[in-house]
Amino acid sequence: MLRLLFLGTPDFAVPSLARLLQSEHRVVGVVSQPDRPRGRGQHVQPPPVKVLAQAHDLPVWQPVRLKDPDLIDALRAVKPDAAVVAAYGRIIPDVLLDLPRLGMINVHASLLPRWRGASPIQRAVMAGDRATGITIMRVVSELDAGPMLAKATRPIGPDETAADVERDLAEIGAALLPPVLGALESGTAREEPQDAALVTFAPRLEKGDGAVDWTLTAPELHNRVRGLHPWPLAFSWLGATRITILRTRSEAARHTVTEGTIVEARGDRIVVAAGAGTSLALLEVRPEGRRAMTAREFLSGHRVEPGTRFLVHPPA
Repeated sequence: MLRLLFLGTPDFAVPSLARLLQSEHRVVGVVSQPDRPRGRGQHVQPPPVKVLAQAHDLPVWQPVRLKDPDLIDALRAVKPDAAVVAAYGRIIPDVLLDLPRLGMINVHASLLPRWRGASPIQRAVMAGDRATGITIMRVVSELDAGPMLAKATRPIGPDETAADVERDLAEIGAALLPPVLGALESGTAREEPQDAALVTFAPRLEKGDGAVDWTLTAPELHNRVRGLHPWPLAFSWLGATRITILRTRSEAARHTVTEGTIVEARGDRIVVAAGAGTSLALLEVRPEGRRAMTAREFLSGHRVEPGTRFLVHPPA
């Protein structure tokens, strides 16, 4: 039986902690990000991992700084044999990496060395990858560069969103943990180095990343819409109204008009000109301050004519 420290914050990390709580090992403490404002009301709420940890009467630390001496002393006092990281959200300093005698392992949501970084699921979908997966790796000082201990692959459907993929990967990662920990405990773990020539990076997403660049082709835009769901979500401006774009379809029809121009707006069809003569159908949108609606519902309440252009920025 291993004494385990767990570091994680969002929903993605919850299945991993739950699986460890059901295992033969003992979770001796949890480190999570501080409580923060969330949702429309911006009420301060605990992160999902903290909620689960407290339900099992586990000690929880929520440091502002991971190098805080009091935190280091407290974690050293619980004497962890190993630590598991799952979407904690910050770089782990060396002083913590060296604390567990068997080191730290990370549940990373990509098939490393592709998509190292903070947003691997979103970047995989945005890039149009046909598959992704989970890699359990040893945590080292360099970002997501440690040797790999286990992998599992999951295909990405052509219309799936990052939210769809993340939900599955969270469970896949949790299922991989017990055998990896067993191998670490027995000394039989096999560590495979990453191929540096195949490395790609997945930088953290920002709100501004949702702005639609209509010069991209329709397949590229479709992938971006899927990858930006559920946050920050793709958006564009129709006059002074900000329109969030929730579901799309790349179409075969070609056009010769300026990118961002609406070429069809009738019935249940809103089709927009994209780059290289391609066309993107908007299937579901949400005008600012309103609910999500289908193309037909949107057109029934908004006068939209072919030739109108979506804009990257609101009109001055």
